[in-house]
Amino acid sequence: MTNDGNDTARRSQAWFGASGRGGMVYRSWMRNQGFGPEVFDGRPVIGIATSASELAPCNAHLTRVAESVKRGVWQAGGLPLEFPTMATGETLMRPTAMLFRNLMAMEVEELIRANPLDGVVLLSGCDKTTPAMLMGAASVDLPALMVTGGPMLNGKFRGEDVGSGTHVWKFEEELKTGRMTQEECFFAEGCMARSNGHCMTMGTASTMACMAEALGMQLPGSATWPAVDARRFEIAQAAGRRIVEMVDEELRPSRILTREAFENAIRTNAAIGGSTNAVIHLTALAGRLGVDLGLDDFDALVREVPTLLNLMPSGTYLMEDFCYAGGLPAVLAELVAGGLLHGGQITVTGRSVAENVAGAERIGTDVITGLDAPFQPAGSGTAVLRGNLCPDGAVLKQSAASPRLLTHRGPALVFDSPEAYHEVCDDPELDVDENTVLVIRNAGPKGYPGMPEVSNVPLPTKLLKAGVTDMLRICDGRMSGTGYGTVVLHVAPEAAVGGPLALVRDGDPIVLDVPGRSLRLDVDDAELERRRAEWAPPAPAHTSGYAWLYTQHVEQADRGADFGFLRGFRGHEVPRDSH
Repeated sequence: MTNDGNDTARRSQAWFGASGRGGMVYRSWMRNQGFGPEVFDGRPVIGIATSASELAPCNAHLTRVAESVKRGVWQAGGLPLEFPTMATGETLMRPTAMLFRNLMAMEVEELIRANPLDGVVLLSGCDKTTPAMLMGAASVDLPALMVTGGPMLNGKFRGEDVGSGTHVWKFEEELKTGRMTQEECFFAEGCMARSNGHCMTMGTASTMACMAEALGMQLPGSATWPAVDARRFEIAQAAGRRIVEMVDEELRPSRILTREAFENAIRTNAAIGGSTNAVIHLTALAGRLGVDLGLDDFDALVREVPTLLNLMPSGTYLMEDFCYAGGLPAVLAELVAGGLLHGGQITVTGRSVAENVAGAERIGTDVITGLDAPFQPAGSGTAVLRGNLCPDGAVLKQSAASPRLLTHRGPALVFDSPEAYHEVCDDPELDVDENTVLVIRNAGPKGYPGMPEVSNVPLPTKLLKAGVTDMLRICDGRMSGTGYGTVVLHVAPEAAVGGPLALVRDGDPIVLDVPGRSLRLDVDDAELERRRAEWAPPAPAHTSGYAWLYTQHVEQADRGADFGFLRGFRGHEVPRDSH
């Protein structure tokens, strides 16, 4: 590629096109990697941000994906430069990867801004890496395109498909009730996770990959190709070609991630039976762009959207099946045809959503159903609850809940931490029955800290052995997208900051009315005020370090649990030259 005259407008030329000592420093040190002088001729410099890490198993294969992106960038005449970011893998990190989502977003933002990049391809896998990268890139607003790493192949155990996460909970119940041995569980572990990739259920990783595509930040169809499928690498190469074009077109996240794009994502999440964690992540991302998106939007926008996808944990199939049945384009095409999406919204292709999915086919009717005969009826998506127990809101995934419990009244059994519950859940004398409402508190953003995926605690063993399969649980924490059950999540304000959840006592009647969108503690106001006067905040668990910073600045769940000082985007102005 020769200098096409656009180099003066390209950000990278403030480094590589500089004269004198500064330019010599930048170019000469890059040449120690074997780059010839021709790569500094003004061509677009494309950063490949990769969260590859063996400590994040969902992301471990992204180095191979990066190689495919590089091929595409070279093909289109750009200069690809790969750089690492931290990886926030929920499978290993303690106390929770969510504690580090904001840190990763800060790192991605500052690395993009500090370096000679004209555009960036974001490589993610596990559920927190995808929103963290999108948040960081949105805050800089350079041309950006996401490539998620893809799901694992379907798990196979005893002739049946098993889903990551979802079957962990099921196998745990089988083990507790004696229907499965520990040796069988060990064997099942390898059957469940048998290839590179993220969870192949519609957990948060799969959900956020689909959200990236529904938002228009990922090439059509790329959310669902399995991690080890050759077409995963084909589409990564196509992404490398496309990002070079996006630089010339100046197609930035702020043009793509509009209010209409977020409405598309919210409705798509309902249609695929996606994770409640999408509420947290989409809200945080919208805050980076100044898009007005509130918790109630997640309820109002989905009431007319049916669940079209028959995938675990709400259904039967897995992501590999979804891919071969047409993938997300087939779902989006159905929603566009039904007038449920903003079909004219622009995407990273430079074309609209409707143009991207024109001609997308739904193969069969078992995995992806149509609007005329949906898997679950309209209004079965995430419900947003209000009431004196959650004045700033709470959420519940209806498609994974038991219909009989969507209206329920029962006495509270309160635990001040998830650990306190786990200490006694196997006790055969535990004072609990199927009508009891398990309340787990101090698991919110500040209280844990980090808002872990602990809300869907296992049922008491005595009830499992009696054949009880579900009961109402309420928590200010989160639930894995692979989880299921009637679980009220994200209660705000959380208990650790004095939210009403902190005032609940054993035996208090709790009333859930999902059709009426209500969650109420049936205790009179005077008694609650008396309890509030007696309440004292818990002592801070951290007085220094990142965890202290987090607890000082994290916002509540209804605002996306981002840091308040990161709201809005800070742009991509070239930093000052120190040479």
